[in-house]
This record gives sequence, structure tokens and C-alpha cells, in this order.
Amino acid sequence: MADRIGLVGGTVFHHQDFFKEAEKEKIETSFGPAMVVLTDRLVYVPRHGMGDDLYILPHKINHPANFSALKKLEVTEVIGINSTGSLKISLSPGTVVLPHDYICFSGVATAVQDKSKHIIPTLSQEVRSRIKAAAEATGVELVDRGVYWQTPGPRLETQAEIKLLADYADIVGMTMASEAMVAQELGLEYASICSVDNYAHGLSPTPLKEGEIGAKAAANAEKIYKIVQAYLDLKPLK
Repeated sequence: MADRIGLVGGTVFHHQDFFKEAEKEKIETSFGPAMVVLTDRLVYVPRHGMGDDLYILPHKINHPANFSALKKLEVTEVIGINSTGSLKISLSPGTVVLPHDYICFSGVATAVQDKSKHIIPTLSQEVRSRIKAAAEATGVELVDRGVYWQTPGPRLETQAEIKLLADYADIVGMTMASEAMVAQELGLEYASICSVDNYAHGLSPTPLKEGEIGAKAAANAEKIYKIVQAYLDLKPLK
């Protein structure tokens, strides 16, 4: 179990070939239950749920339970796969970004309950380096730096908000910062592969449509699948 890699993803990614013969398991934690999907190489957490009739909205995800389940299953390193909007014209939809930092001022998740603990927020440099190596091995182009700004959701951002965010960050989403913070609090090595699925509201001359976001996420999933496959061939962190 200790050699399994943790993987946290959305509704598109859990249809990949990794999970054809996977087993679902409900893990009880002190923060509540978490549903995971187990293979011989992965512990996968579907952050938005597994069924089409039940979608867990971003602001309702139980991040402490999800990452406590990974820790309980002896996972030490975790890759997040996160859908994002681009805040820069140069980062077009279809781009894959490996963020190096993040901003989050609202909807802050935490696994700290009854003691004082102040982490110095960071993304795992070890996992980031391994993701970069895996991308290079597969020939998938990866932007290896970027600042992620987390907004609370579930709505998208206004044009005025996007103008403000774009002065300080490169991509915007609703989940990654929470995952990074909780993972670090629990002692797990975490970094993210971000799929750029759309230009943020107001960047493109054409109106933003929700259906187009999902279509681009599905296309990017194939690239990210290749990176994760190559990552699994690397020796796990200890």
C-alpha cells in the first residue's frame, strides 16, 4: 500500500483506463467518510463524487476527509489534477500548467482542529520535479511555473474580478489551494497538474460557455493521463 500514489481529480479523469478494474472503497476518517478508488498503483479520490446524479460542488468538498483517507491508506505523495481558467492570453486553452505557488483568501480548508499549527504554504518541490520529468519523458508540453488563484465557487468570476486576479496570478480555479493546504497540514507531498480549459471571463472576444469548458477538459485529460502514467514508472518517494 505504501508504494501507491495518491491522485485527486474531477469528473472527467476517473473514466481513464487506470480504473477499468479498480475497486471502490469508503474510508472512514475523523472528518467524515471519503470515497476512494483503489488500483495496485493508485489511490484515486474523485473530488466531485463518482455518480452523474451526485456532484459535489467545489465549496462543499470535504478536503480534510479526502486527504485523511489517503494518509490512512499510507499514501505519501499526491498529484492533484485541477481544471483552471487562464488569466493570460499567452496561456491558451489546451495548455497544461505545473503551478509553483498559489493565492487563496477565502473558503480556506484546514485539517487543524484542536491545536495550534501554522504551515508555511508551499507545493512539494519533489513531486513537482517528478511531474516535470514525467512530462518530458512523454513529450507532453508543460508550463513549469505559474501562480494559481483559488476562488470559492461555485459561480465563475466576473470580468472585473478577472482583471484584478490577472495582475497577480496566471490561472484561476476552485480547488487546488485547499488541497495543497490540507495535504501539507497532514504531512503529504502534494503538487498539481493544471488543465487550462478556457480563457477566464472577459479575456476572449467570444462569450464564455460552460459546455466548452468540459470539452476542453476532456481533451486535456489525455495529455495528463500520459504524464501520470510516466510518473507511475518513477520510484515512489519515501
